[in-house]
Amino acid sequence: MDLGLPISEIALLLAGGAFAGILSGLFGVGGGGVLVPVLYDLFGLLGAAPGVRMHLAIGTAFAVIIPTTFRAARAHYGRGAVDLAILKTLGPAASAGVVIGTLAAKSSGDDVIKIIWVIAAALLSLIYLFRKESWRLAPDMPSLGVQIPVGAGIGFLSTMMGVGGATYITPFLQLYGRPIHQAIGTAAGCTTFVAVPAVIGYAWAGWHAAGLPPYSLGYVSLIGAAAVIPASVLTAPLGVRLAHGLPRRKLEIAFAAFLALVALRFVFALIP
Repeated sequence: MDLGLPISEIALLLAGGAFAGILSGLFGVGGGGVLVPVLYDLFGLLGAAPGVRMHLAIGTAFAVIIPTTFRAARAHYGRGAVDLAILKTLGPAASAGVVIGTLAAKSSGDDVIKIIWVIAAALLSLIYLFRKESWRLAPDMPSLGVQIPVGAGIGFLSTMMGVGGATYITPFLQLYGRPIHQAIGTAAGCTTFVAVPAVIGYAWAGWHAAGLPPYSLGYVSLIGAAAVIPASVLTAPLGVRLAHGLPRRKLEIAFAAFLALVALRFVFALIP
């Protein structure tokens, strides 16, 4: 069956997925943070129109995130590392933020989303570079009046960046006394509340967009997702093995450096 892409371009998607899987397993923050910049460049090589590349990379990244984070959330739940009370509050709040983020993404050009990526990636780079495990704001979670707007804000920002939210939720939970494994497990559960509506939203937002590659459902490339998902799932364990061979602090510094490079990449992309 002719998919509208030559074998070389499908191989390029597979290679990009494999690379993203290694980085995801290495840094342990979910796939979106590494998939979006990888997919952005891949779709450029595959001929996607410049005005839709960023949206397409984000929508496709969310499609990849769904199966991987759902599997991770189930595994964490089986180990008792998901706080259901927090999940029932932050999850729906994040979904509400996704709705607002989808509307904002639909009316935003590629450059606006690149600027958001640059600012957020730079801030996250500084956070991961300088944060300490001992940092605490309080020994327990704040009131619902704080959790709900924070969850909505994380959902909004995650939708604009193509990340599942764990990058923000994990340190937020740690600041309020949650143990690291519980913070990671609960954040993985919240990611499902972000990724599922985000895929639907990006498919809707790009339904009539011009310049999309073959077999795209709005801003979600079905071929891209089909190629990247198995490749990233297969190579993620390699990244995990690499991660377990390095001290956690070195991983944080490496991730901070990666985010800084991504920020610079999109700064150059903004230059005419």
